[in-house]
Amino acid sequence: MRPGSFALRRTLAFGIAVVSLLPIVVAGQTTAAPKTRASTKSAALPRTPWGDPDLQGLWSNTTTTPLERLPEASDKQVLTDEERTALAGRVAERLNADRQPERPGQIVAYNEFWYERGTLNHRTSLIIDPPDGKLPPFTPEAQNRYDAWAKVRADQLFPSAQEMGAYDRCITRGMPGTMLPGFYNHNYHILQAPGYVAIVVEMIHDARIIPVDGRPHLNKDLRQWLGDSRGHWEGDTLVVETTNLNDKVFERAAATGFGGNMRMVERFRRIDADTIDYQFTVNDPTTFTKPWTVAAPMTKVQGPLYEYACHEGNYAMPHALSGSRAEEKALADAAKKK
Repeated sequence: MRPGSFALRRTLAFGIAVVSLLPIVVAGQTTAAPKTRASTKSAALPRTPWGDPDLQGLWSNTTTTPLERLPEASDKQVLTDEERTALAGRVAERLNADRQPERPGQIVAYNEFWYERGTLNHRTSLIIDPPDGKLPPFTPEAQNRYDAWAKVRADQLFPSAQEMGAYDRCITRGMPGTMLPGFYNHNYHILQAPGYVAIVVEMIHDARIIPVDGRPHLNKDLRQWLGDSRGHWEGDTLVVETTNLNDKVFERAAATGFGGNMRMVERFRRIDADTIDYQFTVNDPTTFTKPWTVAAPMTKVQGPLYEYACHEGNYAMPHALSGSRAEEKALADAAKKK
């Protein structure tokens, strides 16, 4: 895998296709009427020709603020300007990938040139609830499942490609991983058409098409990698509920997902020309002991998006699997000699 490398003119073509084709699709469907708009609208915000708040454009949520509380921040939730500036330098130094390997022959990941880390925001974690900035504890069943995944990840002896992560396989970063910042390419192209909002994600080329016309969720037996999203407007806020995840992503690494029972509610609210207040809440009593909420503001960026050609030259997959088989053979040969 590698960072995006070729200009993605197709992204803009995708956007034109969404805007031009989706009304035709709607005309051929029988759907419920759109939900009535709340009266609390701001006339100052840009609006689409059909009257919805305009969220369109290219946005990024890149930041070095982690999902869980920064270890340097202790119990502090919000930083002053001075604290943020001082801590940002320390965090950048800690994350800097331009380091010598810890031992001769050690294989390391990309150097710092490839990363787009951004900097800290004023919060010490993306998680704003619980107040301690930490993920709530897993249920016992979820903890067992997570421990099993972590062991395979640590051992690096993958029986097959199925045990490797969804990101390793260039499939998806999962939900909520698709909407979380990380190391590079965390840019989003939002487009709108009457009855729809589309989000093109640069990282792993995910795309979300979200109906906002009042239709119900899919049948509960129809499961998808990014789930089934349905949106509506509450005043100037786009509220999106996602269910029907396929239970194939239960990991926390480059991809982040927590199984098929998760219900995720997102809120997108444009607060000025250059900022979207973006938050989501995850609720899954089979996985977590209580719900948790993230705030990951989006900032307007210049385009265009670039193609994340993940499977082009993805030599890591066959090499990791052949390495696993070689290591197993070496262990078996060593056992025979004892």
